[in-house]
Amino acid sequence: MASVLIFLGIFFAAGVWSFWQQKKPKSVVLVLGFASAMCLAAGIMRY
Repeated sequence: MASVLIFLGIFFAAGVWSFWQQKKPKSVVLVLGFASAMCLAAGIMRY
């Protein structure tokens, strides 16, 4: 489960980078960044 959360966090982080490059609304990038941080933190804490 920890590996899945870490992978999902990295996937969301790549989405943040992609959306930032595409000049998407900052609120979307912020929410995606928050989701990425939470997934990575949960995965690391479970590991």
